[in-house]
Amino acid sequence: MPADSPSAADVRLQPLLHDLVSTVMAPTSALSGADGQIRAAGVQGTFHADRRVVSEAVLLIDGREAEPIAHAAAGPGRSRFTSLARWLGDVQPDPVVRVDRLREIRAYGMTEEITIASTATMPVTMTVAMRVDCDLAAIETVKSGHDAEPVTPVAGELTWASGGTTVAMTGEGAQVHGRELRWRVTLQPGQTTTLCWRVMVTDPAAVVAAPSGPVEWSALRVVAADRRIPALLAQSLDDLAGLRLTETGHPADTFLGAGVPWFLTVFGRDSLWAARMLLPLGTDLARGTLRVLARRQGVKHDPLTGEAPGKIMHELRRGEFVVPVNGLRLPAAYYGTIDATPLWISLLHDAWRWGLPDGEVEALLPAMEAALGWLAGDADPDGDGFLEYIDVSGRGLANQGWKDSGDSVRFHDGRLADPPIALAEVQGYAYEAAVKGAAILDAFGRPGADVWRAYAASMARRFRERFWVEGGYPALALDRDKRPVDALTSNIGHLLGTGLLNHEESARVASLLASPEMSAGFGLRTMSSADKGFSPLSYHCGSVWPHDTAIVIAGLARDGFGAEAAVLAEGLLAAAEPFENRLPELLSGDARDAVGRPVPYPASCRPQAWSAAAAVVITHAALGLHPDVPGGTVELRPMTGAPLGAVAADGFVVAGMPVSVSVDAAGTAEIDRLPDRFKVVTTG
Repeated sequence: MPADSPSAADVRLQPLLHDLVSTVMAPTSALSGADGQIRAAGVQGTFHADRRVVSEAVLLIDGREAEPIAHAAAGPGRSRFTSLARWLGDVQPDPVVRVDRLREIRAYGMTEEITIASTATMPVTMTVAMRVDCDLAAIETVKSGHDAEPVTPVAGELTWASGGTTVAMTGEGAQVHGRELRWRVTLQPGQTTTLCWRVMVTDPAAVVAAPSGPVEWSALRVVAADRRIPALLAQSLDDLAGLRLTETGHPADTFLGAGVPWFLTVFGRDSLWAARMLLPLGTDLARGTLRVLARRQGVKHDPLTGEAPGKIMHELRRGEFVVPVNGLRLPAAYYGTIDATPLWISLLHDAWRWGLPDGEVEALLPAMEAALGWLAGDADPDGDGFLEYIDVSGRGLANQGWKDSGDSVRFHDGRLADPPIALAEVQGYAYEAAVKGAAILDAFGRPGADVWRAYAASMARRFRERFWVEGGYPALALDRDKRPVDALTSNIGHLLGTGLLNHEESARVASLLASPEMSAGFGLRTMSSADKGFSPLSYHCGSVWPHDTAIVIAGLARDGFGAEAAVLAEGLLAAAEPFENRLPELLSGDARDAVGRPVPYPASCRPQAWSAAAAVVITHAALGLHPDVPGGTVELRPMTGAPLGAVAADGFVVAGMPVSVSVDAAGTAEIDRLPDRFKVVTTG
């Protein structure tokens, strides 16, 4: 080993979190063990806007930890943990002292109620203590597996301050002993007592804040023959409620933070996809997401940040985001994304079709026109007609599509592709954005629609000529030398529903995606098991991402491939139950018949916005409601033959008004409460 090479003991690894319990009400989240204890280890802690404000919170009774027996979500931002103090009270087989710990995350921090109940036949006296600490570690420090510099509390208090952030921990009726809150408790037979402690955070430098109003979407109610659908939907909507955020200083515009714990901030691509998936429940979330990103739209060229005129931002942090293990040094406002800009355009169009008022759309037209300009300009630096990326800074993301890990773009033989990279799905996004942008330009009397329709037609022709490979499917990408990167991946599924493919091409893609190599029982693999780079526990080369699967389900259903869509939807439903209906960011791509139940990806975020939104996609795909509010029509296109069984949904929203949609076991769809001004067209 060279003298300057680190030993295995020196290597810092990202901490695992698959077995932790997340309690979230953005911008605050808590991650603990299943016993409710927050230990000074790994990623455990309470985080507020990218800072760890509680690094330890261990409940002790007479200096001992109670024995855990259960935990469960208790609604948005709430978790309950149950344990037993079996050494107290009567000596008998049945436990007589029970401890329930109700954790609630709030905008200002965290509150916990500790309820202790005794059914002993004698009085029980105990000392209850909460051992706490705070390190105010930055989220990227925790992610890198590094320790934070210690922060000393104010003398005699449990108050910490650093970098403008102040954290105070208090307990009602408790005494402070060092770094413990202590209560002396005596319970008579049959008596119960409740102790309360809280964490208060003051953080004026945070770039995100909690929304003040109710959720921006309808309370969707679903009845389905497959009972897994409403169960998944209920938990997912609770999780989405906990991921709502606003940008500091702009409380009227809500968006969804990408996921807990690493990405609880605005992420262009993630926030856009999540808002798009939730359009059947209303357009308010889409409006807020569009406006937040339009305010940060690029206006200049900056190679360090990736900013360019018209480009939509990738992510926003309070400061530079440094991850030494992979050399990342991302600026606070980072634009290293190739797909957020066309996705922004398509979200604007789709929100308009679902009923976003004309005045809201018109206010965003300058941003849309700038975004369109970026597609044919800075997004295509060599002028070959394809959108491509390269990290010229040398410290940003090497890959800038949704598969943004450094090894995600591989040939069939496992070789890495050299940048610049032109991803297949991004060309589909650009095609769709051009067509949809043209429709908006026409509707609002703006010039340029014909230019963008011609751009889309040219894109389709070029794509057909350059991307299709031997084997009859689109390549993952074109590399630096314009060679097709011939791995078979889930990326091509994102082309479905964009209009870029004709029916025969879509049918070929649908068939491949439903094959055993791509769909092995728990959703869609990111890479075929026949490719040399495949690994079921690779971040992007063989794992299953619920949002990726959901996007493909939507495209399959929209293009008339209901059977294939149902295969993938059934896989996600099967995966959800073992995860207590909180679908993770990703899971292993193992075949169901080989493992029986899904294997977690150990560093996966939970909850994750676009994973949670997949539940809405499954419901919507089954029912096939597609409104065109400006055109005065609503199309019903359910999956042929109702492969997911009978489904009825009350709470889809068209033009701001709730409607009910159902499909019976034979696949016949009906819609109720739709205003008379709409014409209903039923297909499928």
